[in-house]
Amino acid sequence: MRETFLEAAAEVLDTDANVAVVLADISAAQLAFAARKHPDRVLNVGIREQLMMSTAGGLALAGMRPIVHTFSSFLVERAFEQVKLDLGHQDVGAVLVSSGASYDMPTAGRTHQAPGDVALIDTLPGWTVHVPGHPEEARRLLLESIPGTGRVYLRLSAQENAKAHLGAGLQTLREGGRGVVVAVGPMLDRALEATADLDVTVLYTSTIRPFDAAGLRSAVEAAGSNDVVLVEPYLAGTSAHAVADALSETPHRLLSLGVRRDAEVRIYGEMADHDLAHGLDAGSIALSVKEFLR
Repeated sequence: MRETFLEAAAEVLDTDANVAVVLADISAAQLAFAARKHPDRVLNVGIREQLMMSTAGGLALAGMRPIVHTFSSFLVERAFEQVKLDLGHQDVGAVLVSSGASYDMPTAGRTHQAPGDVALIDTLPGWTVHVPGHPEEARRLLLESIPGTGRVYLRLSAQENAKAHLGAGLQTLREGGRGVVVAVGPMLDRALEATADLDVTVLYTSTIRPFDAAGLRSAVEAAGSNDVVLVEPYLAGTSAHAVADALSETPHRLLSLGVRRDAEVRIYGEMADHDLAHGLDAGSIALSVKEFLR
């Protein structure tokens, strides 16, 4: 996804003179050619993530459309005060594009992990949050985010589904009657595998904010079951409040699966090791869902 994003960003710089890309060293090498073509619109501030976000705020105040990019732990967590003040408080927009997701770089250790990024952004009003599950989705969501002045967070991951699903809102990929499973971004394929022998509806979304409340209500009504399973690739329960709001007039049960909240996982290993530690591999998801629906 990261490579697809960088290619698309370079294309946008060529076609839209109002767009600027702000970097903090990460991906500067890949955008070096674009920087030579557009030296005034590809700005690398070095390893100064707070300055990167403040620069984006200044560009936006000047009428530009900034794309801001680095790893998720640096983009959202390290520069959160600037995200809150230099964009939100000043009521200007930017497209923040992260790479690294929750634990895409396990060998880099905890400094490069950010399972709480979407939950942090969710504390701020007025943000659109995209979590694509395929490079084609990432490209489309980026291009759709450029027009306008809105505040957008586009979360890229090294994990991806086998195919793209380019529809909007909650898309129904399987229908069933024992419950509704909502899979977000790169969680889709493993959620489908985990529930292959279960009579459940599986919904997919690459846009988690705004949350498709009407789509969830419709799916729950069609399934005839008020049991909902939420499978997200970041902190477990991040969208639990959105589900509760959507079903506020419907008694329901909710199982939230995601990166665990009860302990910090201090291992290196591979991504698959972290999936297992957090119960986000297909086998663990299957066990959790079957226990919940039992």
